[in-house]
Amino acid sequence: MTRVLLVVVGVLVGAYGAWLLLSRQDTDGNVATLVWLGAGVLLHDFLLVPVVLVVMGLGSRLLPSAWRAPVALGVVVLGSLTLMAVPVLGRFGARPDNPTLVDRPYVAGWLVLAALVAVVVVAASLLRSRRAVPTGPGPEEQ
Repeated sequence: MTRVLLVVVGVLVGAYGAWLLLSRQDTDGNVATLVWLGAGVLLHDFLLVPVVLVVMGLGSRLLPSAWRAPVALGVVVLGSLTLMAVPVLGRFGARPDNPTLVDRPYVAGWLVLAALVAVVVVAASLLRSRRAVPTGPGPEEQ
């Protein structure tokens, strides 16, 4: 019963959001929204996923096993957030006649985010490697 209620609430909230989007925006705004949503899917499927697969393929060979999962999570988190931040990082929408649009140091904020993700990945990896119990050489090491 709880799941059904959550689905109903989710559908209603989504329908309300769609109604607001379609009723309060001009056609150009709706087209731009659809382009952005479509570009997000394409960027995910054709840029983020291949990069993650290559990085993790290399990481699985180069990184110790305790580091693999934290690095994978860090790559996915940072990659996804970077794709979402492309409009502000590229300053799309900034206009000279309205200096209040895109008026913050977004690149500096992204660099802080990247540093925080790196710190969390290193901390998690170090914790995992301290907890790892040596089991002896694996079959590839014999």
